[in-house]
Amino acid sequence: MTTITKFKLFWAWEDDKEEAWLREMAQQGYHLFSVGLPGFYKFERGFAKDFVYRLDYIRDRKDYASYLQLFNDSGWDHMGEMAGWQYFRKEAVNGDDLEIYSDNESKANKYQRVLLLLVIVLPLLINSVTSSGIPEALKIIFFGFFLVYIYGFTKLLMRIRKLKKKY
Repeated sequence: MTTITKFKLFWAWEDDKEEAWLREMAQQGYHLFSVGLPGFYKFERGFAKDFVYRLDYIRDRKDYASYLQLFNDSGWDHMGEMAGWQYFRKEAVNGDDLEIYSDNESKANKYQRVLLLLVIVLPLLINSVTSSGIPEALKIIFFGFFLVYIYGFTKLLMRIRKLKKKY
């Protein structure tokens, strides 16, 4: 088995781009084998196939086995997890673009779960930027993270609003 590791970063609101990239890789004969640290993907070399990849985001592990079984019963293979993001794939039939969500409300709820995590992290980030015990150089770095945080928060809100307009 020949495996390769690729590095590519995607933002939480770009999951559709990540899914498309993973599909393109499969069509070239590189099939997702595992995910690990953010941005690192391991692929197994094989025959070109048209696999559709879909991502979901969960943090609650209470019914995780049932959650995975639901996808399995629908023909989706669980390919791994990275920081709460679940990676699923299913072979496309006649080039179909398969979905794991049948409605835009469910898609919006996925992004709301990501936002909830950001809301939980916000006090820690603000404390890091405003704390008097942290050196100025670190405060500047944390302020940079804060700006990225605000940008990401805004992009997720816009994605949710767009989906809600459709239902």
